[in-house]
Amino acid sequence: MDDWQPDLLGPPFEQLTLPLGTDEEGPLVATLVRSIPRRTLRRLPLAGVDVLSVHGWSDYFFQPQAAQFFTARGARFHALDLRKYGRSLRPGQTPGDIGRLDDYDADIEAALQAMGQGQDAATSRRLVLLGHSTGGLVLSLWAARHPGRAAALVLNSPWLELQLGAIGRGAVAPLVNARARIDPRGLNPVVDFGFYTRAQHEVGALPVAGYREDWRPARGFRVHAGWLAAILDGHRRVRAGLGLECPVLVLLSARSTPPLTWSEQMTRTDSVLVVDDIAKAATRLGRLVTIARIDGAIHDVFLSAVAPRADAYAALSRWLVSELHDR
Repeated sequence: MDDWQPDLLGPPFEQLTLPLGTDEEGPLVATLVRSIPRRTLRRLPLAGVDVLSVHGWSDYFFQPQAAQFFTARGARFHALDLRKYGRSLRPGQTPGDIGRLDDYDADIEAALQAMGQGQDAATSRRLVLLGHSTGGLVLSLWAARHPGRAAALVLNSPWLELQLGAIGRGAVAPLVNARARIDPRGLNPVVDFGFYTRAQHEVGALPVAGYREDWRPARGFRVHAGWLAAILDGHRRVRAGLGLECPVLVLLSARSTPPLTWSEQMTRTDSVLVVDDIAKAATRLGRLVTIARIDGAIHDVFLSAVAPRADAYAALSRWLVSELHDR
């Protein structure tokens, strides 16, 4: 593909539109963003590695620092804005709308094909998947359905279990599924009060160049019944065990704060997920799972304050060298 265009983040980022067909709301596309490291005579620790990053709910790729972490170590970095998110959201579409998480296979496969990591590609380059929150759930399920494709999976506060826990999820799932069958785009009450976005501003992670509030609203997108049913089904599959063959790193905050009212603690805790429940769920991903709890981190550990953000990148660096270097 030769249709790479300049990206809103500026050089060295480029973007590629990936057509995915149509649905009842019109044309579907995903968008792949890339940053390729400069050639060097030095042997860097992640030379020969391709990274594919997938964002979370009400999100898109806007973090050059994450790309620079990988490219400075020799990896080719790519980030995917899934259909109906960010660069891929078209007028008249329901933001984030999806009926089955497995439908993202088309987005991911199109991205991998453009990266030279397609199913039939003859490549010696290793694939590292990086998923945040809902993106972590999506990539975990994808890796389980496509064993052998990924050399490693890095999960940044992955949404592996509902905030109500497994028992609560089991109680609400039948009601959500019934409504999803009747009215898949029916709206649920707003539960995001904007505290997580405020925490990012408080720690200095926002604003950044190229940031689009319409693609990442402070209180999130409205939640639809069909989407929530798809998420709950993903949680159910994680609970049953995924049997991942590749090594997995799970980065989490050390603590959570319930998002009921604003608290300064939200600037150093996860105010979106119950991290203890996520840590337990992570043990069901596969046989080789490393869990790193980052003191002072918020939900996106790489958008935390300076010190916990550095700790998160240090933990990621150590793990990647251990799992990938010279293998």
